[in-house]
Amino acid sequence: MAKNREALLKKEVWEYDESCPGCKIDHLKESNPGIPFKLLFYVWIVVLCAALPISSLFPFLYFMIRDFHIAKREEDIGFYAGYVGSSFMFGRALTSVIWGMVADRYGRKPVITAGLISLIIFNTLFGLSTNFWMALSTRFLLGSLCGILGPMRAYASEVCRKEYQALGMSIISTAWGIGLVIGPALGGFLAQPAEKFPHIFSKESLFGRFPYFLPSLLISTFALGVSVLCYWLPETLHIHKENKEQNELYAWEVAAYGGDVKEKLKKFEGKGPNQQQSLLKNWPLMSSIIVYCVFQLHDMAYAEIFSLWAISPSEYGGLGYSTADVGEVLAMSGLGLLLFQLFLYPPMERILGPVMVSRIGAVLTIPLLSSYPLIAMLSGVGLSLLINCASLLKNVLCVSITTGLFLLQNRAVTQQQRGAANGISMSAMSFFKAIGPAGGGSL
Repeated sequence: MAKNREALLKKEVWEYDESCPGCKIDHLKESNPGIPFKLLFYVWIVVLCAALPISSLFPFLYFMIRDFHIAKREEDIGFYAGYVGSSFMFGRALTSVIWGMVADRYGRKPVITAGLISLIIFNTLFGLSTNFWMALSTRFLLGSLCGILGPMRAYASEVCRKEYQALGMSIISTAWGIGLVIGPALGGFLAQPAEKFPHIFSKESLFGRFPYFLPSLLISTFALGVSVLCYWLPETLHIHKENKEQNELYAWEVAAYGGDVKEKLKKFEGKGPNQQQSLLKNWPLMSSIIVYCVFQLHDMAYAEIFSLWAISPSEYGGLGYSTADVGEVLAMSGLGLLLFQLFLYPPMERILGPVMVSRIGAVLTIPLLSSYPLIAMLSGVGLSLLINCASLLKNVLCVSITTGLFLLQNRAVTQQQRGAANGISMSAMSFFKAIGPAGGGSL
């Protein structure tokens, strides 16, 4: 039995299946040892598109809730804004594991394409919201049906050789971070266009009657273009015509770990696809997910509180900024974040390792955020300079922590479990992120 299994294993390891998209990607990685720039561009553009609508509403959410006339007092606006901000993450928490399982079963590409189509539809409808409940439900449906990020994290680790996986995860974190910066910038600059650009948009026009539609429309149009581009996105999941059962798992485990085949067979004896280690018992995976959730709760609360704090009147302890001012501060963070993640993070990760980078980022975040009340006491050029520097540094630290944890999560599982593992991570993170805006907005 062992000899037969060994023979089958060797066949699985070395035989190339032309009809399998995963085999084609593996062959491409073997024949081209360089950085896969084209595939990483696909990763970057898709993740950027998925990130844009998440926080694009925060600069104008205060005014949107005010225009719905659901808050009886101005101080209650943050309470209702928190629920709209949380609905996206609550929806994503309910469905991310399912999308991860679908990605493991049918491939990454179908899930990514379906998520982009959902983004186009429900983000557009959110911009056309006429009351609180419509805004709440469209954001919830957008979060539920847009299961892009989990499969894209698995995808990025599968299109790169191991030496470039840190760069692949950096690309995801960079695109995600830039999306979370550009999204609010677009929301801040383009919301209420009839008031800001009366010579272009009249109050009787579509954008005058729906003052928060323009940023949503622009993001949805970009998503439409990205969904067309996804036609050329190659699949990475191994899909073989024959039913390989246990032998497929053995093959890819041995291919990943290398070494003597007989030793690996002994190691994986009795661990077929139906007997793989439970993801919930995989401590390296679960510990990184727990830490990831804590930091994402903190980051999401910060994203909402920062915008509400910046646009709140100075008598309430805010900065008294307009939506355009908030958009400008957030946009300034984007360029520095891009440069850091592309050029500084990969060598830092190779020297220090993902765990140490995450630890350093976590420690430096504490004194940085403690300085914000002191920054609010300033005015003029000093205020503008320090708030831009603090916002840039906060985003750099947050994305450094996130990238390190992405690497730990994807290296803790095999390809057969990677979609589900990222789905668990996304569901848990989304639950914590749902708490963030609601709790932060109320506080």
